[in-house]
Amino acid sequence: MLKRLLATAAAAAFLTLAAGSEGAETNASADLQALFDAEFAFRLRENPRFATNIGDHRFDDRLGSVSPADYKRRLEEQRGFLERLHAIDRGALTPPEQVSYDIFARLKEVRIHEYGFQSYLMPITSRSGFHVGFPRLPDDVPLDGVKDYENYISRLTDFERYTDEHIELMRMGIRKGIVTPRVGLDGYDGAITPHIVDDPTESLLFAPFDDFPETIGMEERGRLIDAGKAAILDVVVPSYQRLLSFLDNEYFPSARDAISASSLPNGRAFYEHRVRRYTTLDVTPQDVHDRGLAEVARIRSEMQTIIDELDYDGSFADFLEFMRTNDRFYVDTPEALMRHVAYVLKRMDGKLPELFGRLPRMTYGIEKVPDYIAPRTTTAYYDGPSGAGSQAGTYFVNTYDLESRPLYELEALSLHEAVPGHHLQIALQQEMEYLPAFRRYAGFTAFSEGWALYAERLGLEVGFYEDPYSNFGRLTYEMWRATRLVVDTGIHYFGWSRGQAIDYMAENTALTFHNITTEVDRYITWPGQALAYKVGELMIRELRRRAEEGLGDRFDLRAFHDVVLGSGAVPLSVLEQNVEAYIAANGS
Repeated sequence: MLKRLLATAAAAAFLTLAAGSEGAETNASADLQALFDAEFAFRLRENPRFATNIGDHRFDDRLGSVSPADYKRRLEEQRGFLERLHAIDRGALTPPEQVSYDIFARLKEVRIHEYGFQSYLMPITSRSGFHVGFPRLPDDVPLDGVKDYENYISRLTDFERYTDEHIELMRMGIRKGIVTPRVGLDGYDGAITPHIVDDPTESLLFAPFDDFPETIGMEERGRLIDAGKAAILDVVVPSYQRLLSFLDNEYFPSARDAISASSLPNGRAFYEHRVRRYTTLDVTPQDVHDRGLAEVARIRSEMQTIIDELDYDGSFADFLEFMRTNDRFYVDTPEALMRHVAYVLKRMDGKLPELFGRLPRMTYGIEKVPDYIAPRTTTAYYDGPSGAGSQAGTYFVNTYDLESRPLYELEALSLHEAVPGHHLQIALQQEMEYLPAFRRYAGFTAFSEGWALYAERLGLEVGFYEDPYSNFGRLTYEMWRATRLVVDTGIHYFGWSRGQAIDYMAENTALTFHNITTEVDRYITWPGQALAYKVGELMIRELRRRAEEGLGDRFDLRAFHDVVLGSGAVPLSVLEQNVEAYIAANGS
């Protein structure tokens, strides 16, 4: 117990230092904070829905602007912020401020580099984009009084401009040859036609007018209902119709047959940039591909061990087919699947204090993936809590096609998406008021997804995966992320076909074929993002190994996790520095 207290105290001291609570104010420090404030204020103005989410309600009546001119203007602003940063004497800053300086610089440099490839000209796929996210507006805005409803109606009305600007972007993309692959658009109408309604009360966007707060009187309700119906029928529905017509007649016929990022203008350089962006490391596609092959071989061996222990009479491929098709692993109703998810997470909630010294105040819930995107989206996903503290985090579970939702995946999946994975990490980060605002809401995919994949494995340490089939499911999820390193680089850099990618994942994981094809199509339309999971997890596991070896019996798992999470999402190089400092502070 004494060793644990000493380790926890040392970790707390380290986190206090990282928070920048010490040190005299300097001109450099003041200039840095002024820059951070100016950039964050710019971000709020440019992204009104984000501003609303974190409790800034100055822009609740509008959507963002996304015309080509807006992107050009933002590029110049980003360059200006970077110039201001370089004018500040980094050597005059405290160590924690230097970390924030470096993170800010990295974010700006990556953003500027990304602008150069004009990837913003490909704003939608069949499963993602402004048209998919807009119907969730009722869940993301305050609706407590008349002014809130008027703001909501104003945003509905602004959807016409917002849609037309996205169409303008895509038309420019057609002219420049920067277009979404055709396979990434298959079924696009399924995310659009549910919002083309004859009766406005059937629209998902009408929901707020069915449930007014008591503070709004009947006369006002009638006026707001009429305005809401008009906005839906006269603006939202025609905008979706116009988008569908554009996709039918212009965009889909112009979409790329080629699936690789390398087929875009300057595409190989673009993908090399994406590899560095999403891994936060100076690595090449070949480096990542080779590491993926090594991980696939290692995990395949562990999977085979489980098969051998079960005395299964058949090949590896036979066992995968057994896992995909045996009725014992599936349920018949969405409600049954959600009950299984809820049970897993309630068990893990009780185990969290064994793993962490600090837990978030904000809670989370579970919901079904909305029907209008469920056929084309992933097995599950997580939406973080509002920064204003008014909305919990949400773990969305896909209950479409229950024959592709095996129970042996649920422990790993739920630990990844909720706790101790995404919810725990993101909610904690938002509550770190000692960090500059831009860092509380910054995302580094390699850190966040690496942590969530690492969190799946933590279940082994607190009593999960006791059933060998569930443990095989855990390994198939780890294998899924390892195959991504091979498949994503294969598609975008080494000329793999879609069929090759599907076959490779089918040969090495117990994922159902529906999930495999959905995932491969996701990688095609989101180059590089899928690399972050395994790269980040491998770094966290390596840092834990170093801490365990360096500290011996002084190692405390709760303290280690608090250090990993204690600076929010950071590039992997910063995480490595934090852990090395923790080891040095607690070593003999």
